[in-house]
Amino acid sequence: MNLPTETRRALIRQYKETPRPAGVYAIRNRLDGRIYVGGSLDVEGAMNRARFELNMRSHRSKALLRDWIAHGADHFSFEVVDRVKERKDPDFDRKAELEKLLSLWLEELQCFGANGYNTP
Repeated sequence: MNLPTETRRALIRQYKETPRPAGVYAIRNRLDGRIYVGGSLDVEGAMNRARFELNMRSHRSKALLRDWIAHGADHFSFEVVDRVKERKDPDFDRKAELEKLLSLWLEELQCFGANGYNTP
C-alpha cells in the first residue's frame, strides 16, 4: 500500500495523538487461583511488559516470578479486568480515575497474602 506522504504523516500523527486505553489488568495462576493485579495508562502495553519481564525473569513480584518459573507460562492467564471510561470533560484526570479503579479492583479481588501476589 503506497499512500501519499501527507496522508501517511497525518495517519502517523493521529496514531501518536490517540491516547492508549487505560485500565486494570490481572495475571491469574490457573493452578491455585492466585492473582496479580496492576493498572496502567496503557493497559495493553503493561500486560505485554509484565509478560516480557516474567519471561526474562525480572518481574517486580518475586512470588509471581517464582511460580511462573516453577509452573510455566501455560498455567497463567492475562486479562483486562476494567478500562477507564474516557470523558470529553477538560477537567477529566485519567491518572486519578485509574488510581480509583485500581484501588477498587485490588479490594474486590483480594489479591494479597495467600490469595495473590500483590503486596499491601
